[in-house]
Amino acid sequence: MSQMTNSPAEEMISYGKGKRMPLALYKVRHSLAHVMAQAVTELFPDAKPTIGPPVENGFYYDFSVPRAFTPEDLARIEARMREIVKKHVDFVRHEVSEAEARALFKDNPFKLELIDGLVRGAADDMGEQVSPAGSPLPADGSRAGQGAAGVITIYTQDTFTDLCRGPHVSNTREINPDAFALAQSSGAYWRGDEKNPMLQRIYGLAFHTPEELQHYLHMQEEARRRDHRKLGTELEIFLFDEEVGPGLPLWQPNGGIIIEQLEALAKKMEEEAGYERVKTPHVTKEELFLRSGHLPYYAESMYPPMTLEDGQKYYLKPMNCPFHHKIYAAKPRSYRDLPLRLAEYGTCYRYEQSGELFGLMRVRSMQMNDAHIYCTEEQFESEFLGVVNLYLKYFKIFGVDKYVMRLSLHADAGLGKKYVDNKPLWLKTEDMVRRAMRDGNVPFYEAEDEAAFYGPKIDVQIYSAIGREFTLATNQVDFAVPPRFNLTYVDRDGQEKTPLCLHRAPLGTHERFIGFLIEHFAGAFPVWLAPVQAMLIPIADRHVEYCRRVEKQLRTCGIRARVDDGPDRMQNKIRKAQAMKIPYMLVVGDKEMQAEAVAVRLRTGEDLRAMPVGQFVARAQELIETYALAL
Repeated sequence: MSQMTNSPAEEMISYGKGKRMPLALYKVRHSLAHVMAQAVTELFPDAKPTIGPPVENGFYYDFSVPRAFTPEDLARIEARMREIVKKHVDFVRHEVSEAEARALFKDNPFKLELIDGLVRGAADDMGEQVSPAGSPLPADGSRAGQGAAGVITIYTQDTFTDLCRGPHVSNTREINPDAFALAQSSGAYWRGDEKNPMLQRIYGLAFHTPEELQHYLHMQEEARRRDHRKLGTELEIFLFDEEVGPGLPLWQPNGGIIIEQLEALAKKMEEEAGYERVKTPHVTKEELFLRSGHLPYYAESMYPPMTLEDGQKYYLKPMNCPFHHKIYAAKPRSYRDLPLRLAEYGTCYRYEQSGELFGLMRVRSMQMNDAHIYCTEEQFESEFLGVVNLYLKYFKIFGVDKYVMRLSLHADAGLGKKYVDNKPLWLKTEDMVRRAMRDGNVPFYEAEDEAAFYGPKIDVQIYSAIGREFTLATNQVDFAVPPRFNLTYVDRDGQEKTPLCLHRAPLGTHERFIGFLIEHFAGAFPVWLAPVQAMLIPIADRHVEYCRRVEKQLRTCGIRARVDDGPDRMQNKIRKAQAMKIPYMLVVGDKEMQAEAVAVRLRTGEDLRAMPVGQFVARAQELIETYALAL
């Protein structure tokens, strides 16, 4: 297993919401966004450029144009971009006054609005960028061109000038003209607000070499083949129904089995780690979330309340933590009771925006692998690292060999708004997490303004077999909410103290994690997790009774087996089982029946030939019991 790392000599830059990329690649992508804006404004003089930041795998730029771009338009734009790059033009930075900036962009209302934001000192809509040294490096946005106090920065290349803080390449000779391509165009609202004008966004891909670009395009094709929405339907794992509602998945029997196996694994590992299981209701009175502080901070992500006859408001729960705090507070606690680890696979509900719903990755109903650890300050480091080590055990089981751990910090500007207003405790707990990770030799990086409202956290990004990134686990420190619930314990000296609380979810939610697993394994789950582990295939009707006997024997031994007694011919039955990604096809004819055996075929097409039923059972049981990845 390996932490995602870069060469020590490769300087990294943060962008967007806690993401990072090599600084040199960031400059290439940022510069290509400007080159694209130049090409568009040359080919479409009526186009007004707005903002264009680098993003993962490339860049985009938004334009106000009279009509949508066509594929033919994109081809012309891309060709013009290559001409500009091959001219080897310089990127030149200038500092201008507010008046000069307004004069330069007098015909572009979008740029004038950005300048207004710079003058006000408004936050960058595209997200603050932070270099390793900690100096702010915003992408294009409302602080896009902000330099020193009272100074606005612009960049010029060839015939194009843009409001921007940078950074950029010094000359387009640093850009390989064969290592970028325009991908698509789509509609996008100005500043992401549907009340604002609709713009046209062009996405581009950019890498250092043509080989990297081709590799990415191949991985994109592979990602489409592995799309969890497509495979989830084909493999009868889950579905969505309009009468049920968007973002509310229905788990079919195959999906139910996967959920049960994951939950059994989690319960086993948590029991070994000293967790105690609890259950809490799906609804609660408004007062609980007012006390926890989630209201009003979190109201937009919660379903609207139900108001009963007595005027009392009840909410569907978006998280389990306030309920667990109530369980902690149900009786007096002493230092001898700590750490107390309360775990629950609780179903939570969040009213995600309809435009953000995406298969199992973004839903409104979710089953969360949740737990809360109440501990003393002295116990904090061992408990925090215990959670991190639990992550690593899961990664090994599921074959996750690339991951990134991010320490998400507060930002002073958000104190009292986005974050609890207690800077000393923020600094103290952030340092506690930082020290624990270093003492545990766990690699991580830091991202400002990404914390929970009640404390710092470690967020974990994992990468699937084809390199797709997923935000999965979290390990959060809560110094703010326990006092709200008067949570206390009596220490060795008889003094009453407030415990720290760790919020952790190593497997995230069933929904997101199963979506990840479908794509990671391309639907071909390891034997222990496969909904149907063995399909018995009788060659003729006279073999069905024997198959039924073997099915019962396998089920008694803990192997999920079924018999395909349909009218199809044997080869069709094998193809159907392979299409359903079933690990083993056990073919039975006269010879197998006489020998109390089965002819074993793998879903890969490999033929293991006939073997006694007992030998097959031993083989399958070993893979199931050890959580093996291979067949």
